[in-house]
Amino acid sequence: MYNGHMKTVFSGLKPTGEMTIGNYIGAMKGWATSQKEDVRSIFFVPNAHALTVRQKPEEIRRRTLDLAAWLLTIGIDPNKSIILIQSMVSAHSELFWILDNYATMGELNRMTQFKDKSKKLGAEGQVAGLFNYPVLMAADILLYDSDEVPVGEDQIQHVELTRDIANRFNNLYGKTFTIPKATTPRIGARIMGLDDPTVKMSKSDHPDSFVALSEPAESVIKKFKRAVTDSDTQIRYDKSTKPSVSNLIEIYCSFADKTTAEVEKQYEGKGYGEFKQDLGELVADKLLVLQKEFHKYRDDEAELLRILAAGNLKASEIANKKVTEVKLKIGLL
Repeated sequence: MYNGHMKTVFSGLKPTGEMTIGNYIGAMKGWATSQKEDVRSIFFVPNAHALTVRQKPEEIRRRTLDLAAWLLTIGIDPNKSIILIQSMVSAHSELFWILDNYATMGELNRMTQFKDKSKKLGAEGQVAGLFNYPVLMAADILLYDSDEVPVGEDQIQHVELTRDIANRFNNLYGKTFTIPKATTPRIGARIMGLDDPTVKMSKSDHPDSFVALSEPAESVIKKFKRAVTDSDTQIRYDKSTKPSVSNLIEIYCSFADKTTAEVEKQYEGKGYGEFKQDLGELVADKLLVLQKEFHKYRDDEAELLRILAAGNLKASEIANKKVTEVKLKIGLL
């Protein structure tokens, strides 16, 4: 623990596209249960990160508020946790610029997300923000002396960079930042596309590849019926030889709170058709309950903004103190 502070867990999701069951299983579902009295839980909407891709102003505003409403829906309690919007706490941008001078071009070049996009579309035309957004992510995390950062497997590399930047700064100026560690859920850390088990479920892919949290029941059931399966007909969890069915089993486990062994036993001797039908109905029923709760929060925008203003204020108090400490150490007035 740094300076006797309470253990801090810092989590966030980008408000781009619709929230999917991949986001829910991989991150959001565990967030509500992670709120504890002896832990400072911070949940943030990194809307400034979304700027690396051109956004329609009205859409990013709507999605930011949608995501805030989803956080409340899944059980984030603003009295127990801090909910904040990145663009509304200016310390994030301020610390980002400072830390950008403690990361190297070589380190940022090695970030897989930048490498992947550069390979596909060429490095020259990419916006500079895509190249150095991992440093903004480092600022987000380090502002709050975060001990743990629950992330999907694809973000572990960015938390490693955050640790490198924090260590570098601490070595130069004395203990300033807590060194965070990445944590991933055991099951469902990386839910794959329903149409392709080799690609992570993404809201930017073909509509058949993902299920949105806001999706109607009929559509959810249809998508699971169409989901790809493996050549042999056994419902068995084995990610190397049966990636498609294993992915569906992980989704089932998460929505039914069962283990992979329990699901295998339940569907012993049964076919893919029955399994996919049951899975579609299970997910559709659960989403219906969540959707009702979501509209309760989202339809009262004034109250939603009031909750966010209170969270941003709490966050700003912590973040501004950290920026002041950093500036003092490096000699900025």
